[in-house]
Amino acid sequence: MEKITHAVCLVVTASLSSLSHADGCSAWAGSSDGYTDTQHPFLMVHGITGFDTVGGLLGYFHTVPMNLCRSGADVVIASVSPFNDSEQRGLSLADDINSGVYGDAVKYNVFAHSQGSPTTRAAITFDAHANGEGQGHIASLTSVDGVNNGSRVADMIRGVIPADSSIEGGVAAVANAFGSLIAWISGDEHQQDSIAALDSLTSVGTADLNSRHPYGTASGECVEDRDTVVTYRGNEIHLYSWAGRSVMTNILDLLDPFLFTTSLVFGAEPSDGMVSVCSQKLGEYLGDYDANHIDVINHVMGVGSIWHNPVSLYRVQANRLKNTGL
Repeated sequence: MEKITHAVCLVVTASLSSLSHADGCSAWAGSSDGYTDTQHPFLMVHGITGFDTVGGLLGYFHTVPMNLCRSGADVVIASVSPFNDSEQRGLSLADDINSGVYGDAVKYNVFAHSQGSPTTRAAITFDAHANGEGQGHIASLTSVDGVNNGSRVADMIRGVIPADSSIEGGVAAVANAFGSLIAWISGDEHQQDSIAALDSLTSVGTADLNSRHPYGTASGECVEDRDTVVTYRGNEIHLYSWAGRSVMTNILDLLDPFLFTTSLVFGAEPSDGMVSVCSQKLGEYLGDYDANHIDVINHVMGVGSIWHNPVSLYRVQANRLKNTGL
């Protein structure tokens, strides 16, 4: 029990160290019709343990919003439960979009990291049903190291925590308390359910979610049969993804040894330390890069591979969306 609880604490502590937040931003003066000046604003959706703001000091997507806004983009940052299943997070996201929490935009281009990707796919469904035909709010989803066909790390953790056991209860108590702390610090009141979050990120849990919110997913983890554009209830949604394929990317990054440990469950299969490259694919696949699960959100504090600049990928994708008319 002590070892399992310690392992879970390592997971959430590693996540916390990389998940501080900064507010979104508006296009800088004089930057209209710039490189990232898309028709629709960006909505950025965090993964597990994420939150929206802590003093406006550090960003979950570290410096990414600023680098989008400086050349024409408008960016807002979503806040959903740090610990809950992807479908519940998606319902919360859709409710907030429709309640005007993130502004009054007609459509949004979504960047979603990790669990943020299945969260957003669920939100596409709920948002579409909350509005008239063709009146949904999500124009595109770009998955960044998304858990689109499950995580073997989640499978491993679920395998050593027996369901409905005292071990599960202890782990849930620690993780839920941590999630409540995140919510309190960020000024939010999200419900926490860490075991539901874990279950939804397993291979079985993700397959179940994909059966209801399949947009851009493949029929199997390494099957290349993904739709790149889908239409649901009259709403056209463009789908993209990129992946991290490395684990140890910088000796100065304190999280790399942790991700090296979690990567062992993948054997020789390429992964970002938390999710296999195959599972990260969604819609139009834009490639894999020398980055791990934390590097792709430009953490910790921009420390990563000297061969890869994660911020540039967001800017290039914003320009791609601009040229697509989104």
